[in-house]
Amino acid sequence: MSSSVNKIYLKDYTPPSFAVDSVHLNIKLFEDHATVDSVLNMSRQHQGDLVLFGQNMSLTAISINDQPLQPSEYQLDDTQLVIANAPDTAVVKISVRHQPQKNTELEGLYIAGEGDDVMFVTQCEPEGFRKITYYPDRPDVLSVFTTRLEADKKFPTLLANGDLIESGEVAEDSSRHYAVWHDTSKKPSYLFACVFADLAVLEDRYTTIEDREVKLEIYAKAHDIDKCHVAMQALKDSMQWDEENYGRAYDLDRYMIVAVSQFNMGAMENKGLNIFNTSCVLSSPETTTDARSFSVKSIIAHEYFHNWTGNRVTCRDWFQLCLKEGLTVFRDQSFSADHQSPAVQRIDDVSMLRAHQFSEDAGPLAHPPRPSSFVEINNFYTSTVYEKGAEVVRMLANTLGEKYRQGTDTYFERYDGQAVTVEDWLSALSAQGKSVEHFIDWYTQPGTPEVSGHQNYQYDEQTQLGKLTVSLSQKTRQVEGYDAPKALPIPINAAVFDKRTGAIIAERLLMLDEDSQQFVFDNLATVDGAEPVLSLLRDFSAPVQMRFEHSDEDLAFLLAHETNGFNQWQSAQALVNQILLNQKDPAVYLEAVKKAFLSLAQTDAMLAARILDIPAERELATAVNTNYKPEQMKQKWQGLKQQLADILKAQWTQIYEQLPITQYQDTPEARGQRALRNVVLDMALTAGINEAHDWAKAQYDNARCMTERLGALSAMVNHQHPDKAEMLADFYQRFNQEALVMDLWFSVQASDDNASVAEVAGLIERKDFDWGTPNRIRAVVGSFAAQPTKLWTPQGVQLYISVVRKLDETNPVLASRLLQALSRWYTLAEPMREQAKQQLQQLSSQIKSKNVTESLQTLLKAG
Repeated sequence: MSSSVNKIYLKDYTPPSFAVDSVHLNIKLFEDHATVDSVLNMSRQHQGDLVLFGQNMSLTAISINDQPLQPSEYQLDDTQLVIANAPDTAVVKISVRHQPQKNTELEGLYIAGEGDDVMFVTQCEPEGFRKITYYPDRPDVLSVFTTRLEADKKFPTLLANGDLIESGEVAEDSSRHYAVWHDTSKKPSYLFACVFADLAVLEDRYTTIEDREVKLEIYAKAHDIDKCHVAMQALKDSMQWDEENYGRAYDLDRYMIVAVSQFNMGAMENKGLNIFNTSCVLSSPETTTDARSFSVKSIIAHEYFHNWTGNRVTCRDWFQLCLKEGLTVFRDQSFSADHQSPAVQRIDDVSMLRAHQFSEDAGPLAHPPRPSSFVEINNFYTSTVYEKGAEVVRMLANTLGEKYRQGTDTYFERYDGQAVTVEDWLSALSAQGKSVEHFIDWYTQPGTPEVSGHQNYQYDEQTQLGKLTVSLSQKTRQVEGYDAPKALPIPINAAVFDKRTGAIIAERLLMLDEDSQQFVFDNLATVDGAEPVLSLLRDFSAPVQMRFEHSDEDLAFLLAHETNGFNQWQSAQALVNQILLNQKDPAVYLEAVKKAFLSLAQTDAMLAARILDIPAERELATAVNTNYKPEQMKQKWQGLKQQLADILKAQWTQIYEQLPITQYQDTPEARGQRALRNVVLDMALTAGINEAHDWAKAQYDNARCMTERLGALSAMVNHQHPDKAEMLADFYQRFNQEALVMDLWFSVQASDDNASVAEVAGLIERKDFDWGTPNRIRAVVGSFAAQPTKLWTPQGVQLYISVVRKLDETNPVLASRLLQALSRWYTLAEPMREQAKQQLQQLSSQIKSKNVTESLQTLLKAG
C-alpha cells in the first residue's frame, strides 16, 4: 500500500487561471485504440500557469495559437500537463491516443460488454474526463462543447451532449461514419458524455410549460427496448412534477438516456445525455420487482432533476458535492412520495439512512456532508453526502415553510450558469427574510446528534387545563480530526395527544438549537386531566437519534393512534430497539403491533407490510460500540421475529387468502397488496404453518409478476422448502438470458440464512459471475456483507477481502466502496476483532490504488 497519499483541502481552493470559452473535440474510435483531437479556446482569468489534467494516454501533439510546443516548453507527468507563461488568449490544440478497449475501471472512455454486445461509453464524474484528453478537468471550468464522433459503421449509434448538427459517411473510408453534436449550455467537463454502440431507441415527446417540444429518447439493446416504457413515463412525470413544484422547465430540444450494463453508479446526469445502469432504467412486470421498478422511476427523476440542481447550477469544487446531490435526492424523494404512500416512502428513506449513513457516522469513516479534505474524491460518494445531505435540505424546507419555494427560485435566478458553494445556497434561501445560514454547521460537522429528553406535566384542577414542559438536550460525539461539536439547529416536529381520546390537541415545530432547552405547551385541555402523550420527530424531521423517555405503554399508544404513518412505524421500531438492545419484555410490543397490523391490513396494505419491520442487523450493530457478537444479535433478532409470527399465527391463513393473485396492476394499492402477501407468506412459514409451503409453491407457479415469483422463491430458499433446489433451477432456466434477473437469482442464494461462506464463494466462482459488471458483484458480495454472522468470521472476512483485492486492480472505485462495509471491525468481540484487524493489515501490502489505500488507512485508524 502506498504510504504517500496527498490530501486536497477545501481551504486551499483557488480559482482556475484560465477559462475555456469553447472546446471542439474530435474522438475517433478504432479497433485497438482511440484518438482525441481537441481545440480549447482559453482566456486568462487569474495569474498562474495553464494547467491541464490528464492520465492514461499518450500525448502526440500540442500547440498554442498554431505554434507547436517543444517538450522543453511544458511539463508533463502522469497526472497533468503544465504550460508556464502561456499567453492571456490561447487556442490550445492537443492530440492524444489511448486504449479504451483495455480500460476496465469504468471511468473515462471505456469498453462495456463483450462480443457482439460491445459498446464504448463515458463516465466523467468526478475526474474521468482527464482520461479522455488533457483538460482543466474541474467543476468550476464551464465551457460550450462541440463534439465530433467517428467510428466503424458496426457502431451505428453515435451520441454526445446537445443537438445533432451533422452526420454522414467518412469521405476517405466508406466503412466509417461520423456525427457532430453541439451543446449550447456551458458545462463542466464532468458532465460530458459520448456513446459508440449499436442500440435501439424508444422515442416520445414532451411539451414544456414554455411550449418547447422536447424529443425524448431512451437507448438500449434491441432485446431490452420493450423494458423502457416505465422509464419513459417516469421521465415525463418528472418533467411535469418539476414544473409544478419548482417552476423548472427543460431547456434543450432533446433528452437522451442510454442503458449500460457495466456502470459503477446508478446513473449519471450528463447534460442532455444521461448514462444509466441497466438496473435503473429497464423494467417490466415479468422481470422487475415492484421495489426495483419504483426505484427506476425515482432514479429517472433524480437524474432529470439534476438538469437544474447540478447542471444549470453546478458545484464550484468537489467539496460541494452534497450541494447538488443532497438537494437532488431531496427532490427525488419528494417526487416519489407523491407517487406512492408518503409514509412508506419516508420509512424507506429513513431505513436507508439508519442502516448506512448512521453506520458511517458511528465509525472511522465519519465525515460531514461537506468534507474538509480528501485524497480520492470517489470515496466521498457516500450516504453522508447523498442521504444526510438530503435530510439537511428537508430541515431547511420545513424550517422555511412556504418561503422555501421562494428561496429556490432565488437560487436558480441568482446562480444559473454558475459553479457555486453551500454558502451560496444558504444565502439564496435566506434572501426572503428568514435566515437559515446558521444551518451551515450541518454541512461541516460530522456525526449523528443524539437528542434525549423527558416531559413534565402539571394539571390545574381549578382551570382544568394542563401545562406540558418538554426538556430536550443534544450531544454529538467528537470525531477525530474535527473541531469540538457545536449545538446544531434541530427542527423537531411535535404533536401532543389526548391519552383518553387519541386526538391531537397541540402541534408545533420545536427548534432545538442549544445544548439543552425547555419547550412549554400551555392550556392543554385533556379528558379527565390525564397526562398527554407526546410524539416527537414526526416524519423524521431531523437526522438524529432520539432517546426520549417514553414508557412502553406510551409507545404502544402512539403505534395505535398516531396519524402520521411514519411515526406509527417509528413507535414500533422504538419498542423493538428496547427489546433487542435493552432486554425489555416484548409483551407490550407484540400486543400493540398485532392490533396495528390487523387494522392496517384492511386499510393500508403497503404500510401494514412495513409495520412488522425489525431493524436490520447492520442497523442494530451501529448501536453496539464494543464487544459486538453478531451471532448473539442474530439470535435475538430471530427470536423476536418468531414471537411476532407466533402471536399472529391464527390470522396468517385468513390474511393470505384475502390477497389472491390477480391481474397485474402498477398502482400503489396493488404494490401494497403484493408486498403484504410476501410478508405474510414469510411470517406464516416462520410460524410453522404447514400449508404455507403449498402457498409458496403455488405463488411461484402462478405468479403474474417478478414480485410474486421472487417473493415465493426467497421464502422457499430461506425456509428450506423441499422444492428449493428445483425452484432455483426452474428460475435459472426461465431467466438465464436476462442479466438483471440473474442478479436476483445470485442475490437470493447469497442472502440465504442457511448458506455457508463456502457456498457464497462457489457463486463467485461460477462462469456466469461477471467480474466486469458491478451489478453482479453487488448482487453476491453486497448480499453477503448484509449478513454479519457470515461476514464477521475468519472465512467471511477472507472472502470479502479477496474480492476487494481483485477489484483493486480492475475497478478501484467499486473496490473502495465495498471495503467500507468493513468499517465497524473494531467493535467486534475478541478474538474476531484481532483476526479482522490482521486481515485488513495484510491487505495493505497487496493493494495499489489510492481509492482503496485511502479507505483502508481510514479503517485501520479505528483500531
